[in-house]
Amino acid sequence: MYRSRNSVQRRPACAWAPLYDQVTQPLERAVLAERRARLLNDLSGVIIDVGAGTGANLAHFRRAKRVIATEPDPRMRRQLAAKLPSAPVPAELLDAPAESLPHADASVDAVVFTCVLCTVADVDRALAEAKRVLKPAGQLVVLEHVRGTGRLARWQDRITPIWARLMGGCHPNRDIAAAIGNAGFTFEHAEHFDPFPRLVPVRPMLQATARPPAATSGAAGQHPKPARKGSQPAPAQTRRRR
Repeated sequence: MYRSRNSVQRRPACAWAPLYDQVTQPLERAVLAERRARLLNDLSGVIIDVGAGTGANLAHFRRAKRVIATEPDPRMRRQLAAKLPSAPVPAELLDAPAESLPHADASVDAVVFTCVLCTVADVDRALAEAKRVLKPAGQLVVLEHVRGTGRLARWQDRITPIWARLMGGCHPNRDIAAAIGNAGFTFEHAEHFDPFPRLVPVRPMLQATARPPAATSGAAGQHPKPARKGSQPAPAQTRRRR
């Protein structure tokens, strides 16, 4: 059963939500739109797009039976609502946080997180909700920035308090890849890539798909492991690109 939305702490509102599309447009054109398309074009069935923001994913759902976009930020939600009529598949919009999805257990075919797990109030709870609502053969789809290593990770730890205040609750230092594995998911495909300059703390990024425990019996939640550059994607491995 899902938790009452009134009992869930919501992420901070994004103060610059009205400018979000304008600010992110160069990155979308250069990098993210193509990656969204690769992840989302072939998804079928009922899909939840969690923390859908201003609706950057909508245009990339091509085969879905129905898309349910959830977004708790009212300013983001207003922009997303304006894009619903042009979505290529049936889509609806709900005011719901990632930690409390108003859907029955094992009721959806895919749960999508794109550029949102950095901002949720409770990552573990959000992933538990994704696992709860996914069908046994369902799929977790992720496009997120993740914690770096070494000097970059230390820089992320230092800057996160002020960055989170300025950027709508975004936490550059969250180890999202590890959280996905700890939630019991097993990566089918994972690729790290780094589209930003060195001083930008929200890097690298992770493009991945994973399966819930019921679909990967005998395979405990696996964290993505580095693969040699140029190797082909394989289960529970990553390709890193610079």
